[in-house]
Amino acid sequence: MIKPSVALIGTLMGAAVVAAPAPVTDVTSGSLESRMAALERMVDARTNAQHSVQAQLDQVQNEVNELRGMVELHSHKLEQILERQRELYLEIDKRIDAVMNRPASPGADLSGMTPDTPAAGSASEQEAYDRAVNLILRDKRYDQAIPEFEAFLKAYPNSSFAANARYWLGQLLFNKQDWSGAASHFDKVISEFPDSNKRADSLLKLGMIAQNQANLARAQQLYEQVIREYPDSSARKLAEPRLRTLKAN
Repeated sequence: MIKPSVALIGTLMGAAVVAAPAPVTDVTSGSLESRMAALERMVDARTNAQHSVQAQLDQVQNEVNELRGMVELHSHKLEQILERQRELYLEIDKRIDAVMNRPASPGADLSGMTPDTPAAGSASEQEAYDRAVNLILRDKRYDQAIPEFEAFLKAYPNSSFAANARYWLGQLLFNKQDWSGAASHFDKVISEFPDSNKRADSLLKLGMIAQNQANLARAQQLYEQVIREYPDSSARKLAEPRLRTLKAN
């Protein structure tokens, strides 16, 4: 989008020169006063032409800056959309795995089961997790989802969904630009759940937080770690352009 603007600048400069040529005046004859007056008119004409060209260049530059800002804004929005889409796909995969790995319910009489039995606890755990996730994916009630995930982690600290719940909490706080709170949850995903499918994304988010806090050396380190440890992940595809930007600066 910048190249047409450069061509336009050249066109404007050419047009300005053609539209405002220096007046042809004989300054070799006549009195000294008349020759000085002719020279002043030529200088004034040249100055006016230059001012006109500069005004047009300034206008073009302003338009280029506006277009650049629009491109950056749309790129940021597209990145957010892709990020949310990836999160949704990951969550769907997690739910499918949970359903496929859930033990089948026996056909025997269950009337004697107590709330403390593993089956009852598992059902309650799944329900609590689904309720928190649905506040995000279905209801878009992001602020209400935060205490739901916190309550889930307090009630089920050893849940198979604990890593995901930590990550969702980090993501919700990240969206609110609570960098410290978000980083604490992403750190726990990385340190406490080394096999989690959310670990690569947690490393990426920690890099983004470091970048937002102007800790560029730390951000570069984290992006490089994502690329090195998860070369086939979608997180790597997001880390690479950010790393290139850091190195270019």
